[in-house]
Amino acid sequence: MPRLADIVSLIHGWYPPATAEEWDAVGLVYGDPEQQVRKVMFAVDPSPAVAAEAADWRADLLVVHHPLFLKPVHGFAATTPKGRTLATLAGAGCALLTAHTNADQAAGGVSEALAKALGLSDLEPLVRGIGEPIDKLTVFVPEDAAAPVRAALAEAGAGRIGDYDFASFTSHGEGRFRPLAGAEPMIGTVGEIETVAEVRIEAVLARHLRRGVVEAMLAAHPYEEPAYDLVELADPGILTTGTGRVGTIPTLTLAEFAKAVADALPETQHGVRVAGDPERTVRKVAVCGGAGDFLLDQVAGSDVDVYLTSDLRHHPAAEFMEKNGPALVDVAHWAAEWTWLPVVAARLEEALGSDVDTRVSTLCTDPWTMRL
Repeated sequence: MPRLADIVSLIHGWYPPATAEEWDAVGLVYGDPEQQVRKVMFAVDPSPAVAAEAADWRADLLVVHHPLFLKPVHGFAATTPKGRTLATLAGAGCALLTAHTNADQAAGGVSEALAKALGLSDLEPLVRGIGEPIDKLTVFVPEDAAAPVRAALAEAGAGRIGDYDFASFTSHGEGRFRPLAGAEPMIGTVGEIETVAEVRIEAVLARHLRRGVVEAMLAAHPYEEPAYDLVELADPGILTTGTGRVGTIPTLTLAEFAKAVADALPETQHGVRVAGDPERTVRKVAVCGGAGDFLLDQVAGSDVDVYLTSDLRHHPAAEFMEKNGPALVDVAHWAAEWTWLPVVAARLEEALGSDVDTRVSTLCTDPWTMRL
């Protein structure tokens, strides 16, 4: 039976907390990392009713999308809804883990799950993610000192590419210099031009390691004044992660697409709202799980036929439609993000097999309960 720490490690590997927005609150909220986990339940919202469902099922871990404590608190007494949620889970010995914005952009994450639930294919991020900022260091070293300098660079973290480390490139050439008055050259004589067989060493490094790598290089280099350059590399734009997803479907009218959306998503009182000509042809679709009006400007300048998201407000939606761009489809926030739950549950089952039981909560936590 896996430990809680093992399952947290798996989920964090799929949806790294470091990719969450700065304002977000993700990760393990409650629980002993050493406790054993047999039953894992998945839900969108950590509401009191969901906590009660997890406790009744005797879940050892509840994985939710929305944070229980997005804002700092000074306590969690059971006199408040959030306090009751945590008290219920604690009383049942059930841990709590949140994967929010770190699950939104990831491969196999919320927007991708929504897109696949709607039958989209040929998926790409609507706004492609930006990789970790990378630098490249180039340094010129005497041939007999190249090995220790390469080692120093690697030990400081340069040359790490994916699952490889100590990666670098070396080419051979000649270095020329003239020591001036006041210099204490290791090679050469003050006032005379010196030619030395040197190698050019190149290695990439994560930008946050810049200072440590340069200091390690300078410490290992035999020259009093080493020649080197450090450049910032452009992001190549090839990440498969990012905000939202764009894909294609067999050609439908907007009305037919909206009906397909209603059939694919869990039923809510919110339903499916549509802005646009019902007879409009729909082939290319953009989606964003959760509140997606922050992407309206991005979508307006694209070639998609319709943009599906949640929580669209009157004025932004009206101004968007005045531009005669894509149609809009607005669905319940809870329903759109619920599509991710079966995906991550299946992923955990595939990773751990019969060692865990999983359950996806079907309790509708959409706040709207009636529509007239």
